[in-house]
Amino acid sequence: MAMISRGKEMNDTIRNFVNSKNIALFGVSSSGKRFGDIAYKTLRDNGYKVMAVHPTIETFEGDKVYSGISMFPDKAEAALICIKPDRAETVMDDIIGSGIKRIWFQQGADFGKSIEKAQSAGMEVVHGKCIMMYAEPVKGIHSFHRWLWKLFRKY
Repeated sequence: MAMISRGKEMNDTIRNFVNSKNIALFGVSSSGKRFGDIAYKTLRDNGYKVMAVHPTIETFEGDKVYSGISMFPDKAEAALICIKPDRAETVMDDIIGSGIKRIWFQQGADFGKSIEKAQSAGMEVVHGKCIMMYAEPVKGIHSFHRWLWKLFRKY
């Protein structure tokens, strides 16, 4: 079912995503300083099983990095996309073919074509939101941002 990014439907979609415990993450880097790196560490430290996908990196933070979804030891329930939109378009067929039901396109880029493809495939889609404000337990500045969003009814 295609989801829109407002109201109760989006809240249910976000809840379903953060309740997924096995997450494929596209966007770790060898620098360790990009958003995907921070998201990986935060999700892992919050108890999620995060399986990073990168075509050339073999390990990240001491964890194995996979060259593709087919290499995962466990089935991923969801995918977090923290890569450039053109690169996201190139991995969408693998994501859809893997049976992943939920996808989160990290805010900050125009993932229009990939969002449309995911929705057409019947995936639950989150976009225009920051995963760090929703993956429990929310800590630090993201906790404050979430409180502000709730206060002003934009959460």
